[in-house]
Amino acid sequence: MSRVESVETDAGEARVTWFPGKQAWLAVALGHGAGGGIEARDLQALAGVLPALGVSVALVEQPWRVAGKKVAPAPKTLDVGWRGVWPVLEKPGLPVVAGGRSAGARVACRTAGELGACGVLALSFPLHPPGRPEKSRSAELLGAGVPTLVVQGGNDPFGKPGEFPEGEHRLVEVAGGDHGFSVPKRGSLTQEQALEVITDGVSEWVRMLREC
Repeated sequence: MSRVESVETDAGEARVTWFPGKQAWLAVALGHGAGGGIEARDLQALAGVLPALGVSVALVEQPWRVAGKKVAPAPKTLDVGWRGVWPVLEKPGLPVVAGGRSAGARVACRTAGELGACGVLALSFPLHPPGRPEKSRSAELLGAGVPTLVVQGGNDPFGKPGEFPEGEHRLVEVAGGDHGFSVPKRGSLTQEQALEVITDGVSEWVRMLREC
């Protein structure tokens, strides 16, 4: 059973939906992107799978989304909202992986070091704006400073797997996936299989964190 918690931050009221892990040893906090909320298929799939592995999942709704606004604020404001939620994420006393999809992944990378995250899970990291590879955000990813897993669609216009720089991070590719991990109907993976690639890859990575 999930549990919803409201959190006051300097950017407004945020909301955390908890999916408690069975005999939890780790928490994974996941923020949403700039174009959607925690109903994203990848976030929901992870919330459905990870708790059985002893991993509590916290889906974080940024204040702008809770307030019903349609446009995300500037990155600095997103960081303020994330920082404001962090004490609630740490309260259960578990190590916390900072993560999210798209803009949420960028927030996690930018703040991981200062907040003491034990890892970063970057889903659909927007390496650059579509068609603008020269506007790279690789410095954010490479600067996370903690174990990092990137899960990227093979046809993501914000950065295909082959465009990512060399670094300490691991990368899982969802063949044919776009920025929302949708796959072509006649592709090599069904939509269900694409989600399994995501959940299997993340499950394997979090097990590695336990062994560290």
